[in-house]
Amino acid sequence: MLVERIVTYGRMIKFSHSVFALPFAFSGAVLAALEFDINISQVFWIAVAMVGARSAAMGFNRLVDRDMDAANPRTASRELPKGLISPAAVRALITISSAALILAAWRLNPLCFALSPVALGIVFFYSYTKRFTWATQFFLGLALSVAPVGAWIAITGSLDPWILLLAGAVLAWVSGFDIIYACQDVAFDRGYGIYSIPQRFGARSGLVIARVLHAVSFVLMAAVGVRFGMGVIYSIGLVIVGGLIVYEHSLVKPDDLSKLGVAFMNVNAAISTVFFAFTLGDVLWR
Repeated sequence: MLVERIVTYGRMIKFSHSVFALPFAFSGAVLAALEFDINISQVFWIAVAMVGARSAAMGFNRLVDRDMDAANPRTASRELPKGLISPAAVRALITISSAALILAAWRLNPLCFALSPVALGIVFFYSYTKRFTWATQFFLGLALSVAPVGAWIAITGSLDPWILLLAGAVLAWVSGFDIIYACQDVAFDRGYGIYSIPQRFGARSGLVIARVLHAVSFVLMAAVGVRFGMGVIYSIGLVIVGGLIVYEHSLVKPDDLSKLGVAFMNVNAAISTVFFAFTLGDVLWR
């Protein structure tokens, strides 16, 4: 029963989606390791902080959106609307996960600890943005862009403006793929009063905006390579990432979203994993 319960909680917070942000957090740490020492303890606490932040954010999002999820046929089978998990249990999960982030930040360094409430505030605030602004996808991008910045600070104890290049790449990448994801709910969002870029501008224009954002993300990833003096291995990884982005957009059309799941989950998981693997490989090679 315990295993089943853990699986249910994992499904609720979409634990598998950790593959989006966690590799970019570790990429930020790897870039910091070019100039600073890094140890296994730091890697461990970065992982704890990331899992804690993401679990708290997803739990909070599911809690505040439970009535909306119940009304949407696509999401009505989620754990909270179905009663598989109680609101009280989700509140407990949010509290424990937030505490895990704060503990991890405290173990890393004073600046991480001081900024941990800011990180939580950003990820919690995102859940409300869909209620008042069509720019909600950019707020999700902002929430996940904190990952490489936080990991950089965890290793260095300070903030270097150049790591914001990677943060910007993550912001544009996440905003773009969340626009693609939101295309499937345009009709519901308009009827329920939920804001998003596809709801405001339509699915066709939304997909164009997503392409532009992913192009910006790719350019910023290239800029990261130039700024940090990355080599051939990083460049190969960047080419693969570019190919994956093109493939992702070939899968979705305004009038055909049948492959949206593959584009959203599989391809984006591959993008973040490839970026981290080739960033790490380049640094280790040197």
